[in-house]
Amino acid sequence: MLEKITEIGVDEITLLLCRHSERRQVRLDRLEKVLISAMKQSLQATLPKLNDLTPFEKVVNGASQTGKYIAYCDSEIAAIELKDSLNKSEDTLVLIGPEGDFSPEEATMAIDNGFVPVSLGPNRLRTETAGLVAVHTINLLC
Repeated sequence: MLEKITEIGVDEITLLLCRHSERRQVRLDRLEKVLISAMKQSLQATLPKLNDLTPFEKVVNGASQTGKYIAYCDSEIAAIELKDSLNKSEDTLVLIGPEGDFSPEEATMAIDNGFVPVSLGPNRLRTETAGLVAVHTINLLC
């Protein structure tokens, strides 16, 4: 996913540590090499900022973007399509959950902090596909 979203042109990537996250450690040096290679291949002028594995709470509580979205799969929470909620003038942050999705407590915390629940379409997507769809949607519409 990091390679593909870099090719599309994402500005910043923060790896989330959530309740259902499978990995508790990452090798940033390895991931940085993937980003550099993708940046060069796609002729991007800038390398995305890569943030270390960060607790979900810290990201949600510290988000300063005007467009804050959480892609959450629970059918009991009303979600609008990401494509229908984007504003071209907003600095946008989309939270993509781990396999198994966000916990209900994490989703509630995000919504309480101003994140808008969004859908990325009718299909349930794997984490890496969801990230790619979100970045591509933003790139096309903004």
